Amino acid sequence: MNKKHLSTLALALTICLLITAGCIGTSGTGQTAGQTVAVGQHQAVSFNATPVKYADVNGVKLGYREFGSGEPLLMITGFGNTMGDWNETFIGILASKYHVYIYDHRGMGYSSDNNATPSIPQYADDAAALMSALGYDSMHVYGVSMGSTISQQLVIDHPERVRKLVLDSVSYSIRLPETKKLFNAIDSAAVNTSLPQGIQEEAQANLAWNGSYDNLSSIHKDVMLVVGTADVLTPDSVAVQMAGQINGSWLVRFKDLPHVGSHYAPVEYGENALTFLGMDESPLNK
Repeated sequence: MNKKHLSTLALALTICLLITAGCIGTSGTGQTAGQTVAVGQHQAVSFNATPVKYADVNGVKLGYREFGSGEPLLMITGFGNTMGDWNETFIGILASKYHVYIYDHRGMGYSSDNNATPSIPQYADDAAALMSALGYDSMHVYGVSMGSTISQQLVIDHPERVRKLVLDSVSYSIRLPETKKLFNAIDSAAVNTSLPQGIQEEAQANLAWNGSYDNLSSIHKDVMLVVGTADVLTPDSVAVQMAGQINGSWLVRFKDLPHVGSHYAPVEYGENALTFLGMDESPLNK
């Protein structure tokens, strides 16, 4: 099937993976420093046993950790989260095939901040500059929740930096009828002075973001969108709309899983990502 045929057929391949929320991997419990923990046939990395490193990026220092070897994979985390919030089993599966980097956004966790106005383009610029600081011209990118928003901006503003792209728990705007719960949470956080400043700034950046819908059709990368059918913050109906706009994109819907499903089914999410990243055939070339 060629690219023209894909355009006629709604530009999306939907893979329905029938799993249950009971497929939960454990991570980190009872670990000894420096060890990994077997979960089924998979290894979970240990964040506590892995040193934090620092990179000078756009006037701030970003804290990061790295795991595994192979082609580089940059993980971009979501709203209010730090790199320690990733599921260790999920990261371990990715690190079995790739050189995985996780990091804290400016003003969060181990990363410093400056007086720059918080914005999604700024976070995307940080991701692009981090790649350079780590010695890469480009990386595979996996963004989740707000990280998928940053990843969209990254591939729009810096397309040369992105190899393959995974957008997990994704929306092209927080101001949609479908994302009302997400908008209300972000809106409340922006003015909640009891929250850390970094979280308030992330909220402000989300509220100021104009969305990506008009630019989605300009993305010419291998893209996979991932969503749980029980996600009430970024519903799967939004991901379906986005898949229709991104030429030749893949859409994977995990049955009955909520927002950021890798916390609930890390093995399934990890193996799904490895399958996509490892494919030699691109729907763009068909």
